[in-house]
Amino acid sequence: MNYKMTIQYDGSRYKGWQSQKGTDATIQGKLNQVLSQLACQPVEVQGSGRTDAGVHALGQVASFEMKDGFTTKEIMDYVNHYLPEDIGVIELWEAQPKFHARLNAKAKTYVYRIWNSDMPNVFQRKWMYSIPEELNISAIKEGAELLLGTHDFAAFCSLKQKRKSTVRTIYSLEVEKRGEEVCIVVTGNGFLHHMVRILVGTLVEIGQGKREPKDIPAILKSRNRERAGITMPAKGLTLWQVTYSKE
Repeated sequence: MNYKMTIQYDGSRYKGWQSQKGTDATIQGKLNQVLSQLACQPVEVQGSGRTDAGVHALGQVASFEMKDGFTTKEIMDYVNHYLPEDIGVIELWEAQPKFHARLNAKAKTYVYRIWNSDMPNVFQRKWMYSIPEELNISAIKEGAELLLGTHDFAAFCSLKQKRKSTVRTIYSLEVEKRGEEVCIVVTGNGFLHHMVRILVGTLVEIGQGKREPKDIPAILKSRNRERAGITMPAKGLTLWQVTYSKE
């Protein structure tokens, strides 16, 4: 039987989504372990994509195959009982036999949260990055508009892609100021390694006056990582939603 599930996690103490040899501190590793215990045989979860160490998820999607004999409620109850408190399965369905969480994904939405104040935010500090100086939101929005559409985002990737294409499409890039919090919400058909964090880092530098919105086209054209902004810390980033064709 093939299953699809939606997972939430606080990535603060994990080394990312993907299982790694020598550590059990990964999201995929924890899920594999618990599901394998239930099935009494190896089960491997396939995520919609890899989130880096320290990145969170509100709507990560994964698929897995497991022998029949359990209801979806029994699986979900078991998994949530034995998973750590900072990982939770919030939805679980039987999926079509050929459904694959990564291969069938059409779009992903990430949110980067910035606490834009010189006053501390004690209770949200693990899930947002603090920038005390006031950001120029209008300039950030202007820069964000120039990133929309289909481009070669090689300059916004921390790894050199030798064979794989670095062309991606950004469908929307919204910048919202909610009191002292700035949210940057980006939706695209896929993202390169650290791409969202570099996009946000570049926009933040625009908001700080370190570069101008009009610099964006030249950065894209350069395909040079050194031309783009900093890689923002992982803790401010959350995978918000994964979209599939029927949704």
